[in-house]
Amino acid sequence: MNGTRPPAAHLDCTAGVAGDMLLGALLNAGAGTGAVVDAVRSLKVPGLDVSVGRARRGGFACARVSVSRPASPDRARHLADVLDLLAGADGVTPAAARVARRTFELLAAAEGRAHGTAADRVHFHEVGAYDALADVVGCAAALDDLGLLAEHAVVTCSPLAAGSGTVRCAHGTMPVPVPAVLHLAAGAGLELAGGDLAGERTTPTGAALVAAVAAPGPMPPMTVRAVGTGGGSRDTPDRPNITRVVLGETAGASSGPVEGDVVVVESTVDDLDPRFWPSVLDALRAAGAWDCWTTGVIGRHGRPGRVVTALCSQQMRRAVTDALLLHTGTLGVRWTTYRRATLPRRGALVSIGPAQRPEGVLVKTAERPDGTVTAQPELSDAERAAAALGWPLRTVCEAVMDRWHRDQPSADAPGPDAPDA
Repeated sequence: MNGTRPPAAHLDCTAGVAGDMLLGALLNAGAGTGAVVDAVRSLKVPGLDVSVGRARRGGFACARVSVSRPASPDRARHLADVLDLLAGADGVTPAAARVARRTFELLAAAEGRAHGTAADRVHFHEVGAYDALADVVGCAAALDDLGLLAEHAVVTCSPLAAGSGTVRCAHGTMPVPVPAVLHLAAGAGLELAGGDLAGERTTPTGAALVAAVAAPGPMPPMTVRAVGTGGGSRDTPDRPNITRVVLGETAGASSGPVEGDVVVVESTVDDLDPRFWPSVLDALRAAGAWDCWTTGVIGRHGRPGRVVTALCSQQMRRAVTDALLLHTGTLGVRWTTYRRATLPRRGALVSIGPAQRPEGVLVKTAERPDGTVTAQPELSDAERAAAALGWPLRTVCEAVMDRWHRDQPSADAPGPDAPDA
């Protein structure tokens, strides 16, 4: 995306959504095919691949995604099997891996509620098959490539067309919408639209992907940069069988603070072994929290405890809440939504060290309302570079900022005099 305004997208699912349709729309909107293919191939399932071609649905030109499957028959998987595949996929970025994990966790929970069993005991059939693996990982990689998994990105979705009639699946003939779609909609607050559209228009995989990344609502004010259209397998006569993605940047000034919503999720915990808190905070970040921390308090009956706080987007609130309940054992979680203003941010990769084996460190920059710039090296990158080079961390940070200043077009660019907001 161009400019400094946060990226925005609206998912138009008024004719339905499936994993391959959403992936086609994202690719048609400009996501890199290479990033998607690399991510799917990194699952290390021999013969599993994706390709994209052109098609027409109801007179609309669209992208049509095809999945190449292994020659051997697929098998039913548990959630743990799918998560193991994702954990070993070194071509999937951390942000994309988080979305893919969350999508399958939502699917497992919905299937479990539908069949009356625990999420980790659900046998994935259609949703854990080769096609779904490629669609979910491909969509996650495409979203990340478009910048839609960044902290300030805004992603909304229309009501999802449910369809009508029945559909054949591993459990036999089921009414449309199938139970998993209904439970996904209920859990994520998605709107389902009825109507006279025949057949299954929204699949469990499509609904789970939307629930993992989008908040229900109208298209946000945006400068439209691209429109992507993904087609389904059928060309239906009643309405074009397509999913659309409207891609752009949030409306408003291109510099200065950016206003938006932030969800604050909290719980007070007084019975957790203090040695476990680092893993709790790691789990919250993995679930999609932008930041999280704990604060010491004195609770009921004078017992010492910790208030754990996490910041996240509305669409990731359910995932962060679930992680907090799971990893602390707390019996309750509270949240509220605030408005906040943040400075537009960018990143630049700076290389330091010997020419034969340089180490890259990300420098995060933010533009203040007066046009001046604050810059800081990403500490985790600097720590990794320090370990690889055998340098003190302080030396790495100084070298990175010295190189960053020398790379700036203006010699009087300001130094790192303020921390990242």
